[in-house]
Amino acid sequence: MTAIEISEFGGPDVLKPTKVSLPELRHDEVLIKVAAAGVNRPDIMQRTGMYPAPKGVSKLPGLEVAGEIVAFGSSLAEKNKTSLNIGDQVVALVAGGGYAEYCAAPALQCLPVPKGLSMEEAAGLPETFFTVWSNVFDRGGLQAGESFLVHGGTSGIGTTAIQLAKAFGATVITTSGSEEKANFCVDLGADLAINYKTHDFAEEVRKFTEGKGVNLLLDMIAGDYMKRNFISMAVEGRIVMIAVQRGPKVKVNVLPIMLKRLTFTGSTLRARETSFKAEIAQNLLTKVWPLIEDGTVKPVISKIFPATDAAEAHRYLESGKSIGKTILKF
Repeated sequence: MTAIEISEFGGPDVLKPTKVSLPELRHDEVLIKVAAAGVNRPDIMQRTGMYPAPKGVSKLPGLEVAGEIVAFGSSLAEKNKTSLNIGDQVVALVAGGGYAEYCAAPALQCLPVPKGLSMEEAAGLPETFFTVWSNVFDRGGLQAGESFLVHGGTSGIGTTAIQLAKAFGATVITTSGSEEKANFCVDLGADLAINYKTHDFAEEVRKFTEGKGVNLLLDMIAGDYMKRNFISMAVEGRIVMIAVQRGPKVKVNVLPIMLKRLTFTGSTLRARETSFKAEIAQNLLTKVWPLIEDGTVKPVISKIFPATDAAEAHRYLESGKSIGKTILKF
């Protein structure tokens, strides 16, 4: 099969089309003929050598795919332990190997392609929707009537978080780097979108919440945002960190954690066990997939590239021009 490999660590040009053997299926996996795959910032980190694949996982990049099931692993085939069938169109969250014509995926991490979506749209669902559900609703405990701040409102995570938080009854605030992006976030459902290049987001949050602060903050930035994150929080607020785009190390006054009784937590998803991801998948199927199928929530696709142009897709994502997901088409 054709796959896109990381030939060496470095810039986008290290992504090279190559011929490799089809993946060998574990007993609980399905083989998916990939129609499209999502491009995510963890892929960029892996390309530069900062985020290696977990032990035993394909070294090919790619954390999410959409396509057709063409084969079952041994226990699934022999004992009929799955409701999936050959020919089913599915999306899957994977720990690696998505940049390829065929991808192995745990059966429990597969979900049906929502009705009405193209394969390219569907490929933009798993990584962001699994991440947002796990961190905003499970770990972060967002409830209807609460206020929620998510940084990077036009990223894949941001566009997903805005829509889901709004759909479940939260007041949504977000940050982005231009007026165009801020306006897009408002059109998507945000109650307040702050251009961080022209406004201090902590001050804007203070004014919008009448000094109360937000109940939950989903942070992908870290670095010099941390001081203002603490300022932006309400008493008993929760901060959930899922990425560190401005760096993991920062000197900051942690007194607000005590004075406001904040909960400060974080997580990564890629190396978590299949059973953990399977529980998220079931929550998405019952609580979120109906919202996608009735049009309440939609994947936001910024640009689609041929898979052989993966290097250009990475350049595009790194440029900061994207609004929503970047997709590779096979």
